[in-house]
Amino acid sequence: MKDGTTTGECPTRILVDADACPVKEIILRMAKRRNIPVTMVIDTSHELNDGYSTVITVDKGSDSADYVITNMATRHDIVVTQDYGLGAMVLAKGASAIDQNGMIYTGDNIDNLLERRYIGQKIRRGGGRTKGPKKRNREDDERFEDAFGKILDRK
Repeated sequence: MKDGTTTGECPTRILVDADACPVKEIILRMAKRRNIPVTMVIDTSHELNDGYSTVITVDKGSDSADYVITNMATRHDIVVTQDYGLGAMVLAKGASAIDQNGMIYTGDNIDNLLERRYIGQKIRRGGGRTKGPKKRNREDDERFEDAFGKILDRK
């Protein structure tokens, strides 16, 4: 529903793995329009105050934000993350998950994504190199906004 609730149950929230998230402004604009609460989770090396979201600051340790988001997530929530591992954990809890480029994580694609991540890590540990992400552009933002809007409208 448009008011951030689903069939009279718990309200929908948007949980954001916000440290390196390039679409925070889009998330906030779309959430405000629908009156959906947003929680941004960052580590201590970042600072954030957007006037709308709740900000949770976690230790700089590996996966600290992931654990907080996973523990918070419910089946009503939407999680924005570029981390496939976090995406898999929140999917297991029934939450929706999407990356900054508009790819919606599903039970059909998460295993393949995790396997590709593992292979890339294995290559890098062995001294090899893998291709990094391409430079972000306006089409990436538009693709995210379109896919994110579809998830919001489903909730």
